[in-house]
Amino acid sequence: MKNKVNHNIIAEDFKDRMDYDELMNCMRCGFCLPSCPTYGESEQSEAASPRGRIALMKAVVDGKKAPDEDFEKQLNLCLGCRACEPACPSGVKYGHLLEEARDILNKHKKHSLPVKVIRKSVFNGLFPYQNRMRTLNGMLWLYQRSGVQKVVRGSKVLHLMPGNMGRMEKILPEIPSPNEMKQRPKHVKPTGIVKKRVAFFSGCLMDTMFMKTNDATLYLLEKAGCEIVIPEEQNCCGALHAHSGEKEKARELAKRNILAFEKAEIDYIISNAGGCGALLIEYDHLLKDESAEWQERARHFASKVKDIATVLLEVGLPKMKLTEQIVTYQDSCHLRNVMNAGKAPRQLLKQIEGVEFTEMKESDRCCGSAGVYNIIQPDMSTQILDHKMVHAKATKATTIVTSNPGCLLQMKLGVEREGLSEVIRSVHIVDLLAEAVKYAELDNSKAID
Repeated sequence: MKNKVNHNIIAEDFKDRMDYDELMNCMRCGFCLPSCPTYGESEQSEAASPRGRIALMKAVVDGKKAPDEDFEKQLNLCLGCRACEPACPSGVKYGHLLEEARDILNKHKKHSLPVKVIRKSVFNGLFPYQNRMRTLNGMLWLYQRSGVQKVVRGSKVLHLMPGNMGRMEKILPEIPSPNEMKQRPKHVKPTGIVKKRVAFFSGCLMDTMFMKTNDATLYLLEKAGCEIVIPEEQNCCGALHAHSGEKEKARELAKRNILAFEKAEIDYIISNAGGCGALLIEYDHLLKDESAEWQERARHFASKVKDIATVLLEVGLPKMKLTEQIVTYQDSCHLRNVMNAGKAPRQLLKQIEGVEFTEMKESDRCCGSAGVYNIIQPDMSTQILDHKMVHAKATKATTIVTSNPGCLLQMKLGVEREGLSEVIRSVHIVDLLAEAVKYAELDNSKAID
């Protein structure tokens, strides 16, 4: 009886909060089916498709289905890649429906004590505070530099970890030192003519674990003639919260970022992580139920958000060159499906002298990372990744390029699982472009000498 009452309360919340017009927009035409990774990997189970999940949500709203464990399990199996949205002739915003449904379920879910502690620690105690992120990063740096990492890798401890956790330890990037993290720039000016004045969204993980990629971003923007401001008051974008049923916290973080960036007179707000950029550009939707003032401020903020590749293509980079190599590109789902910025990275890669660009089959299909999906859904994630690596190997590329930190780690994991770490590297597009600019400059200086 208790479960039944809880289901009734949840169902009422679904009726009150779900956008019924959006649910009705789904015509059940099936155009989304080929684009959905979980539909393909689950032997074409209708419930594991976008239209199937929309039908389940509508059934809950209509009182024809209980929001039970099976319902929640099916929603959680979704990657949230939103590849169904560009394929949908009706323009259904599936991602918005999924986030709202997950938020409702999480609001009523009675987590076990360990899960409750972990969620509170991560969502409320860690990601919103950059100083704490840096402290954690410092611990990882110490782990790598103190010799503990060598001891751990030499033991059998990593082999005992579930799923791909052991292998994931091996693909961690080189962590910057605590001193390096303290010396973050606030304002960068190019030496020549200023073409654009931009603000850089440095992010939380990107400005700690992936700090060198952020440095490469600033380097490229400066080379392209951009003046850059990096607001100190900015914080986590809130994407992890929004996708995990913590929308209230996501809204709080969004407001902080809007306040931090609206002080600067800029042309664009630059993001170098597809997952972050996709939420930043939808702050207007995230804050749609706020006051009219906040809605307008959110719209203004979102209108300025651009991916780094799009801006670099617009303003132009100096000559780029690398040693001869085959390069392929794995799309960031949110960069392609939400920000509609899948072409710019490819165009930039094709500008590099010495690079032979080869398109990967189904490069627009999710790699299986999807935030923390590869941790909470390891079986499906690995299944998707294994198929991705079949296509990656078929390109014969020695360099796999991505535009999102989660995708980068996932592709590194795929290379590690295939035993190809010595012959294939996975890099963020910003790091490869910076490498190409520096190589061309060095090559030019040698030619002059």
